[in-house]
Amino acid sequence: MDKMEKDVLVVSREILFDAEKDKFQGFKAHSDIDFHSRIIKGFKYMKRGIAEEDETHKQPIGYALIVNPKTKKVYIYKRAMAGKNYTEKRLQNKWSMGIGGHIDREEEKEANPIHSSLLRELSEEVKIGQFQTKVLGYINDDEDSVGRVHFGIVYLVLTESDVFPGDAESVFGEMKSFEEIKEIISAEDATLENWSEIAIDFLEKNLSEIV
Repeated sequence: MDKMEKDVLVVSREILFDAEKDKFQGFKAHSDIDFHSRIIKGFKYMKRGIAEEDETHKQPIGYALIVNPKTKKVYIYKRAMAGKNYTEKRLQNKWSMGIGGHIDREEEKEANPIHSSLLRELSEEVKIGQFQTKVLGYINDDEDSVGRVHFGIVYLVLTESDVFPGDAESVFGEMKSFEEIKEIISAEDATLENWSEIAIDFLEKNLSEIV
C-alpha cells in the first residue's frame, strides 16, 4: 500500500491546544503540561496524504532520545542518502538524535498507541539491550509546512547497553557526548534535523536532573 493511503493517528489543533496559553513554539517540558493525555483521549485516524496537507490537525510522532544515564552519552545517527534506503526524502542525509515515526492504525488496539509505536520504531531502527522510557516533553514547530502538521512527543530512552543502527536507513550510529555531537554537527557539510536542534538544548541543560 502507498504510504500516503495509510491511516495515521491525528489530533485536532482544537483538542491539542484547547487554550491560547497552551500554544508554543519549540520545546515544552512534560512537567509543564500533559499533551500526551490530551492526545490519548482525543485522537482519530486520517489518510496520511490528507493529513500532510491539513493544518487543522497534527500528526503526533513519538520521538525517542536514547541516553546512557551513567556516561551521559546520547545516541546520534546519520540518515541514509540513497532514496532506496530511506522513504522520507525530507530527512535524507541529515544527522538526528531522535527515533520515531507516524503512528499507524495497527497500534489502535493498544491502550497507548503512541508508546506502542515508539517501541516498534526502536525495534526496527536500532539494536539495543534493556531500556526504560518516560515522556520528556513535546516539540511543536509551526514555522514551516512540515512542522505545522506534526507534533513531537519526546521520550527519554534510558539504557546502559550498547546501541547500534538496526537497518539501512542509518549509515552511522553511536553513543556520543554532547561535546562530540557538537563537533560532528559543526562540520560544513553536516545538517542536524530540525527536531533534534530543538531538543538538544533542553536535553543538555537538564540531563543531570532528568536521568
